[in-house]
Amino acid sequence: MPREPLGRNKVIEWLFAGLNSVEMATVPWSFFMFSDDHEATPGRKILDNFLQSRLHHMEKELAKREWLADDFSVADIVMVDALRLVDRFNGLEQHSASREYIARATARPAFTKAHADQLAFYAAADLKFQFHAYVGKGDHARLTFERIDERKVVQR
Repeated sequence: MPREPLGRNKVIEWLFAGLNSVEMATVPWSFFMFSDDHEATPGRKILDNFLQSRLHHMEKELAKREWLADDFSVADIVMVDALRLVDRFNGLEQHSASREYIARATARPAFTKAHADQLAFYAAADLKFQFHAYVGKGDHARLTFERIDERKVVQR
């Protein structure tokens, strides 16, 4: 965070924009995308329009600058994370400045290391747990997992 008030306020302003404006549109939209739900409903049209208005605004802002608050900051981390959700489903095809912004942020050494560490953590967890799901009698579903341990398998 910048120490001087103007720089600090710029970061806070963009942090709020990322969390309370852009992410408020990208997260619900991404739920539909992850669930492969493309049904055209009146509510969905409102959500799509809201997302497009946020993306259009961000596109204009990102075309004018490298980073949101002049220097790279926590605001960029939050905003890139919100925009990556849309980019994952090709929702930024018409937003080249947003795609370039994401590329700049995700090419930073700290991001590449953190991303690699996160993938390694979950890959190791996948090796330790095996999940089993099956449907029992009636409508009852049961989920069990086994923890793979060098000494024993723990059934839960």
